Amino acid sequence: MNKALFLDRDGVINIEKEYLYKITDFEFIEGLFDTCQYFQDKGYLLIIITNQAGIARGKYTEKNFETLNQWMLQQFTLKDILISKVYHCPHHPEFTGTCACRKPNSGMIIQAQQAFNLDLTKSILVGDKEGDIQAGINAGISQNILVRSGHPIDEAHSKAISILDSIKNLAAVF
Repeated sequence: MNKALFLDRDGVINIEKEYLYKITDFEFIEGLFDTCQYFQDKGYLLIIITNQAGIARGKYTEKNFETLNQWMLQQFTLKDILISKVYHCPHHPEFTGTCACRKPNSGMIIQAQQAFNLDLTKSILVGDKEGDIQAGINAGISQNILVRSGHPIDEAHSKAISILDSIKNLAAVF
């Protein structure tokens, strides 16, 4: 069985910006590529799981998302980092109803588990909201890490095993 490093996108991979879909607005978090290389070298598959409610809200289209996604993946490739898959949830309960894929539900993680034969007990999830952490817990991931991105964090009640200032600090935990 394989192990994975699950990464939320906005706030973990790139600087958090509301309804980000333009390449010109995308800024990678400092230290991201080094961290990804570290975990890739340790045998982790790199998988992105991201809620994209802006699609359901009509802020941008699936095509806009895919264009940005392809550009982002090219940037990883240029650094010799392989992202195995990007899973996204285009839904929002107020606009499209409930779904199994929107975090804190675990649908995207379970899809990845089945597609890549993952042992979730040996996998890690990094998110910037408690909903990300809950998705990991719901799927059976025990190593759920929260990073600060500007969203409020209730540290006393967080279910994350660790709260970091940035993904660049992740290698020090593992």
